Amino acid sequence: MFPPLAEALNAAAGLFAAVLAGRNFDAALARAALPAPLRAATMDLAYPALRAFGRGDFLLGLLVERPAKDPEVRGLLLVALARLEARPDEAHTTVDQAVTAAARLARGQFKGLVNGVLRNFLRRREELLALADADPVARGQHPAWWIARLQQDHPAHWEAILAAGNSHPPLCLRVNRRRVTGADYLDQLNAAGIAARALDDTAILIEKPLPVERIPGFAAGLCSVQDWGAQAAAGLLDVHDGMRVLDACAAPGGKAAHLLESAGIELTALDADAPRAARITGNLKRLGLAATVKVSDARDVGAWWDGRHYDRILADVPCSASGVVRRHPDAKWLRRESDIAGFATTQAAIVDALWRTLAPGGKMVYATCSVFGQENGAQLEAFVGRHADALQLPMILADAQPHHLPDAEHDGFYYALLQKA
Repeated sequence: MFPPLAEALNAAAGLFAAVLAGRNFDAALARAALPAPLRAATMDLAYPALRAFGRGDFLLGLLVERPAKDPEVRGLLLVALARLEARPDEAHTTVDQAVTAAARLARGQFKGLVNGVLRNFLRRREELLALADADPVARGQHPAWWIARLQQDHPAHWEAILAAGNSHPPLCLRVNRRRVTGADYLDQLNAAGIAARALDDTAILIEKPLPVERIPGFAAGLCSVQDWGAQAAAGLLDVHDGMRVLDACAAPGGKAAHLLESAGIELTALDADAPRAARITGNLKRLGLAATVKVSDARDVGAWWDGRHYDRILADVPCSASGVVRRHPDAKWLRRESDIAGFATTQAAIVDALWRTLAPGGKMVYATCSVFGQENGAQLEAFVGRHADALQLPMILADAQPHHLPDAEHDGFYYALLQKA
């Protein structure tokens, strides 16, 4: 029987190879259709290695004169190096199981290479790690252009943003206030032996991540998984009973559900991706909520708008996702700097189109999960310059700031509140 760690290393190597070939990790993971225990073990190996790819690639360059032609072998080495650095006390097991995994790759012809590279790393560990710490990309574990943008946009916080991007993401729940209070639900978690603490009236941070199947009342709609930073959108939009509200780019429906939990509103949830839009319906059904879900590009107003203006609009626009990169660590290596300008162009077109559908006196929240200024403050400055009837309002929540920079409690988001004259 193939040893469990070797099997997980083998699977992680294949997924890493897919990312190195330019494919999305989540899509590759879904296509692999791994059984649940192997899937969990594979993710535990692959995610840290992807976050640390800049470091692993640097180390591998010092250890191998010529890169292995087989991408899965390279993936295996990167995953094993990340595990060796993270778990030095399990070095012998990691090397042994990586060599066993290599026997399944490329007809086993790289077993000697894998063994030699990993043992060489262990012999030269202190020297190699010192060299990695002196290299900006290896130390920061982000592409050079990404680091440069953060230094420019956030000169006082760029190192903290990098550190957050390399960390394990927090698990935060949003309590469905239509079903249970935050205090009562926290009691349910404590009774189930799940360590957690309240961040506010509806947000609860789970101290140790666990599958949703183990979260009390999740299937019954008592709560949803939603980052605390993402939960700020509903409060900023300030919805009230009877309002007509649009959530543009709404999939998978977390913010739409939060809005419906907040007040008795008439909500339209819009998204251009049909499979992702289907997830909105499923999430709302689990929570006992209802909305009109439409599949259409927000920029094509004539295809989805019925001519009745909205009192509130959430413009949660497509972006670089640079604020949530620890949840999608492949993104920072697949993304190119030129992509940011493309996102900015799309964002501008979407908010210009949505503005036509907002009622006079109505409010729109512009939201991204990006930490790059070109998608955030620069975008809003340009928008207000194009629309004489647009007024940027101060944040209405206590201590609210446009930038929710990523930290131990939440991911990175940007919000701006606009009102139509």
